[in-house]
Amino acid sequence: MNPQWELVSPFMRRVVVFDPVVGVYTAQLEHRVTGTRLFRRNPEVAEPDFSVDINGRLLSHMAGAARLRHVEQGTDTRGAWLSVHLAYPAAHLEIRVFYHLDHEYPVMCKGLTFLNQGDQVLTLRNLCFERLEMQLGDTCDMRLFAHYGSQPRELLYTGRVDDPLLRLTNARTGECALALNEAPGHLKRTEQGAWFWDGEVRWMFDTDLFPFERQLQAGETFVSPAALLVLGVEGQGYADPRWILPAYAARVLRRKTAAPPFIYNTWDPFGIGIDAPTVVGLIPVAARMGFDVFSIDDGWQAEYGANAVSPAHFPQGLDEICTAVEAAGMRLGLWASLAAVSPEGRDYGDHPEWRCLDSAGQPKFTRTAAGMMAVMCLGSAFQEAAAARLIELVEHFRLAYLKLDLTTVFNAYGEAPGCTAPGHRHQSAAESVVRIYEGIRAVMEAIYARCPDVWIDLTFELWGQKHTIDYGLLAAADLDWLSNVGDTGDRAAGPLAARLLLYQRALAIPVESMLIGNLRATSGDWIEHAATAFGSAPLLLGDLRQLTLEQQADYGRLIRAFKALRQTVALDESFFPLGSWVGPHSMAWDGYARLSRDGEGLIVLFRNDAPVTQAVVQIPLPGEADYVAEDFPAGDAKIRLKAGELRAGVGLPFGAKRVALYRLRRVNA
Repeated sequence: MNPQWELVSPFMRRVVVFDPVVGVYTAQLEHRVTGTRLFRRNPEVAEPDFSVDINGRLLSHMAGAARLRHVEQGTDTRGAWLSVHLAYPAAHLEIRVFYHLDHEYPVMCKGLTFLNQGDQVLTLRNLCFERLEMQLGDTCDMRLFAHYGSQPRELLYTGRVDDPLLRLTNARTGECALALNEAPGHLKRTEQGAWFWDGEVRWMFDTDLFPFERQLQAGETFVSPAALLVLGVEGQGYADPRWILPAYAARVLRRKTAAPPFIYNTWDPFGIGIDAPTVVGLIPVAARMGFDVFSIDDGWQAEYGANAVSPAHFPQGLDEICTAVEAAGMRLGLWASLAAVSPEGRDYGDHPEWRCLDSAGQPKFTRTAAGMMAVMCLGSAFQEAAAARLIELVEHFRLAYLKLDLTTVFNAYGEAPGCTAPGHRHQSAAESVVRIYEGIRAVMEAIYARCPDVWIDLTFELWGQKHTIDYGLLAAADLDWLSNVGDTGDRAAGPLAARLLLYQRALAIPVESMLIGNLRATSGDWIEHAATAFGSAPLLLGDLRQLTLEQQADYGRLIRAFKALRQTVALDESFFPLGSWVGPHSMAWDGYARLSRDGEGLIVLFRNDAPVTQAVVQIPLPGEADYVAEDFPAGDAKIRLKAGELRAGVGLPFGAKRVALYRLRRVNA
C-alpha cells in the first residue's frame, strides 16, 4: 500500500499519497466547515499534484519516476505542515513538496523546492506547482470571478498578470474556493477548467506570452512561488472571504503588519522641477496636516542611478532638508530609479557588461520624465551595485520611505521585456524575465537586512504593468504605487478613479499595501480626498501651500483622528466595498467599511451626485451584539443598531454631507 499522510486544520482536511509512478497526489480534500468533499473524479485515477518539464521532457514521463527520500510532518505557530522529499534519479533532481494548513484561517499553502544533484545544467519549463480538482456543486451553479476576484468571467478561464486571485463560487450555497497565485507579475498563469477537466485549478508559471524558463546549475536550488487555496462561504459571518482574506493577507502575506505612514509626495504638480525653496515652503504645511512622511519624488537627484543631489535644484544638498523634515515631526522619503540609469553615469560607462540588451543585441533605453535612460539588467552583477547604492541612500538620509521606480523587467509603456546579453545570470531572454524578478527581490532583501524599518514601494512602472499589484510584489516589498489618477480640477475623476482601483483589488490585496497616486489635497472636496486615502495606504499630493490655514487645520484634525483610530482598532482585519463599488460613478453612492473582527471600525460613504439621503449598508457581521454608529471624528449623531440589522441592511444618513464618516462601536459583549 502506498504511504499517505493527513493534514488537518479546523477548516480543511487534505490527504496526500506517494506513488512511485505518479509522485505525490491528493486523494482527499475536504472543507470541514461545510462538510463538502471537493474532489470530483474517481480517487483511484491518480493525477500528480505538480508537473514540470526538465530538459525538454515531462518529469512524469521519465523512466524510474519518483523515489521517496524522507518525510517530515509537524506543526508550527501558524498550523500543520508536511514536507515530502522526492528523488528523480533519471533527472538527477530532488524535489521537496511542502504543504501547510493554517489553524487560524481557512488557508492551505503549497510550494516546491528543486535541487540539482547532478553535474549537468537542468532547464525547468512549464512548471505547474499545484493542481487540484475541486467540486463545489454542479457547474450550472458555478460562478467564476477573476481580476482580483471581483469581475465575473467564463468558467473556462486563464488568469494572468491581473489575476493573482480567482474566486469560484456556488451561487446556490455561497460556498467558495479562492485560488491565490504568488508567481510575480507577468509570470503568473492560473487555469480554471470547466470543460473536459471540470473543476480543475492549476497554479502555474506562464507558458506562452512570457514563458517560464529557469536553469539550475549543479548544486543550485530553486524555490517555486506558493499556491494558496482559501475556502469560505459568502455571507456567513467570519466564513465570508471578506473577513478571511483581508486579515490573512495583512497579517501573513504582508512584510510589515504595522499601519503604513501617512505620506505626502511632491510628484504632482511639481514633477522633476521640484526644488529646495518649494520643499522648504511645503514642510511646515505637511506637518500641520498630520503627515508622517515627506517624500521628494523624481528631480532631487543629479542623475538617474546615482545618489548625488542635483546642484541646480538643491544647491545645499538634502541634509538640511532632512533635518528640517525631522524637526517638523516627520521623516524623509525619496524617489529613486532602480534599473534605469543615466547614459553619462558611472554604472553605464564603467560596466558595459551590466547593460540590458534587446533582441538585436543593442543596449536598451527607456522613456522617463528626464528623457531617454539606459536600462541595466538585474540578472547581472548590477544587482549588488544597485542594492549597495540604495542602502547608502536610506542610511545617509535616514529614510522612512523609499519609492523605487522605472524599468526592470520592462516598463508599463509598451517596451519589450527581457535581456539577451551574454554572460549574465540568465541563458536566454525568457530566463532573464524570471531572473530579473528574482533580482528585484534580492535587492529588497539586501536593503531590509540593513534597514528593516524602511517602507519600500515598488511602483507599477517597475513591476511592468499599469494598475498591477500581486503576492509576488508583496513578498518583495511593502507597498506598490499601483497607478496614477487624474485629479487636476474639482470635476476630475480623481477620488472616484482611485476608489475603483481600491475596491476591485480589496478582496485579494491588503489595502494598506496599495498606494494610489496623484490625489491632490488641493482639488475638489477635501473630505472626499482624505476619506478616499483612508481606504488604502494613505497618500496625498498637490501644492499644499494653496490651502488656507483653516483647511490645513481641518485636514490635520481628520488625519490625526484617523491615525489614532488605526492605532486602537485593527482596521486591517476586513474591507467591505459598499454601494456601487463594482463601478463607482457620479450618479450613485459608494463606500467601504474597515472593521476589526469584533465589528468596530470605520464606515465611509460617498454620496457623489446621487439623489439619495441615506446609504443602505449591508455587512455580514456575526453575532447579536449591539453597536452605535457615530459621526467621525466628532462623536455625535449616534445611531443605535444591532449586528442583525447590519446583516440585513441598515440606512445610514448623509444629512447635508457629500461624504459621511461613521465610527462603529460595540456597546456590549
